Amino acid sequence: MIKYQDIADGDPVLDHSRLLKAMENAFEYATAHGGIGLTQTKAFNRKFAHWMADHSPWPRYHTDELMTLNKVLNEWDVPHAMVVHDLIILAKFGRHTKGKFQISKKAQHLACQRGAFFAKIAETYLFEYNHARNARSEFAAPGNWDIFLNIINVEAEQGLTEAHLVKTLYGLEKRAHVIDREYYDHVGFIFTHVLQPLSWLGFLAETSDGMVDVPHRH
Repeated sequence: MIKYQDIADGDPVLDHSRLLKAMENAFEYATAHGGIGLTQTKAFNRKFAHWMADHSPWPRYHTDELMTLNKVLNEWDVPHAMVVHDLIILAKFGRHTKGKFQISKKAQHLACQRGAFFAKIAETYLFEYNHARNARSEFAAPGNWDIFLNIINVEAEQGLTEAHLVKTLYGLEKRAHVIDREYYDHVGFIFTHVLQPLSWLGFLAETSDGMVDVPHRH
């Protein structure tokens, strides 16, 4: 498994990680409320989902934006709330008990060491998390993190898009006036499984001109 360089707890580079901030928000809420409330199906309840949206590190996932699409906010309506729930289970940061998710004392201690906490989150999210959970397709393109990171480490210096990376990795390009399923399958995979996780963790910075479609994201 790829190992990270140690990051000091006070290093400002950690502030670029929106996922770290979302996890810290969840821990803060759990501490203040004696845990995180659960539904009967053991999803995070609406009260917490709404709170996570109110405190979202992502503008596009803030309450005002999400409520344009939803009458109420469930866990699955707030993308980072769902990912945080998945990760705290996968990383064994606590457990479901008596209608709440309780953060363990060990996890609370780790959260006080911001650099180590980030490393655990990043390792779990990149290498253990099932990113297909957030995908619209079951398609899986060939490749692994050694290949993806080595290429992105070079290409991202000057900025890249999903389209650029798909061409570099697989030799596929968008053709004008043609709906190319193979091309869009690869673009979707690269975004969901590679670029979005790296951006959420802060390894990449995503910029756009206000649009969310592929040609405008860098």
